[in-house]
Amino acid sequence: MRMLALLVIPPSIGTFFTKYGLLGLFLNGMLSSFIPIPTELTTAALLAAGENEMRIFIALTVGSIIGGFVAYYLGYTGYNLSHRIRKITRLDDQRNQRSYALLAKYGWLLIFISPWIPIGGDVIPIIAGIKKYDLNKFIVAMVLGKTIKAVAIVYFLSLIAVTFFH
Repeated sequence: MRMLALLVIPPSIGTFFTKYGLLGLFLNGMLSSFIPIPTELTTAALLAAGENEMRIFIALTVGSIIGGFVAYYLGYTGYNLSHRIRKITRLDDQRNQRSYALLAKYGWLLIFISPWIPIGGDVIPIIAGIKKYDLNKFIVAMVLGKTIKAVAIVYFLSLIAVTFFH
């Protein structure tokens, strides 16, 4: 019971985004790309309320993709952000070079799966921007990853909503 209480997101977050319908979902998707705010609560609430699945998918996908670009941009232009991350993580030159090598070798895959990684996945697009990862590769990986995640969220939550609420 105690473990379950730790996993519960404050209802005010879900209520805030749900209150604004598809616009709230769009904003939720955008912010969740660089701040760990789950989109599943808003998506489930809108599905349970009978909102159109395709409109939910479009709002979630477009918001998430724009948020991914914002995260990349924050990293790309944010020297101060990069400097702070280095201080916090205490990156030395050897670790910094290793992170460049990992991004060069697995960058596409990391960016593609980042939407599925809780909390830590939110910083991957920022790090890609800091490292000046190739924008074309970033766009393809990020758009595919976020679109596939949105399809899965809307599909599976709509099955749950149909089962329990209709």
